[in-house]
Amino acid sequence: MALLEIRDLHAKIGEREILKGVNLTINSGEVHAIMGPNGNGKSTLASVIAGKDTFTVTKGEVLFKGKDLLSLPVEARAAEGIFLGFQYPVEIPGVSITNFMRTAINEQYRGLDPMGAKEFLQLMEEKKKVVQLTSNLANRSVNEGFSGGEKKKNEIFQMAMLNPTLSILDETDSGLDIDALRIVAGGVNALKSKDNATVVITHYQRLLDYIVPDFVHVLYEGRIVKSGDKSLALDLEEKGYEWIRQELEKADK
Repeated sequence: MALLEIRDLHAKIGEREILKGVNLTINSGEVHAIMGPNGNGKSTLASVIAGKDTFTVTKGEVLFKGKDLLSLPVEARAAEGIFLGFQYPVEIPGVSITNFMRTAINEQYRGLDPMGAKEFLQLMEEKKKVVQLTSNLANRSVNEGFSGGEKKKNEIFQMAMLNPTLSILDETDSGLDIDALRIVAGGVNALKSKDNATVVITHYQRLLDYIVPDFVHVLYEGRIVKSGDKSLALDLEEKGYEWIRQELEKADK
């Protein structure tokens, strides 16, 4: 059984149709990269999977571990093991990262005894090392006053703490210098296992030098129009998305 299966997914915001028939299958143990020009549906696809109510699904289905994902509220999707890393992580003034993560972890234990304080702090210390998160940052309010790199490191730290089954990282490389990119990518790679999967959304293949995908997909005008291995990302870097448009025009003739 596929971990995630998307079939003929259509979605709109207001009256504007953005996703126009997305099909995608993701299995455990895989890393998928989704590339494409701005405004063609990459972030919309991530938001629809995670359950943001900004978008309306008009057709199609999304199955996660065989369950109808679209029928679940956003908190239930998170409880099922879906994690979304935002392109622009939000700030939460007055809430420390430690308290934020303690609440998130205990939500996972709903109906069970919550994780003990000692066990939680040990887990935090272990997972902070994944992205070299300092104690100083961990004690500050969530993302408040953080640099772009610090925000992205904090997101991968959250991912490490929550141990999701499916992680969707929306332009994790946005705003990162080369050192922060290596740290963030190293954290993502360290968390990969045969039991989980990762979807990386990016414009540029430079991230894929560090997080090597099993599959690369091009999302163009609301559909996945081309799939391949990492060499597809190199082709896009060389030829640009104009090459995709020309290929589609040839196919239509």
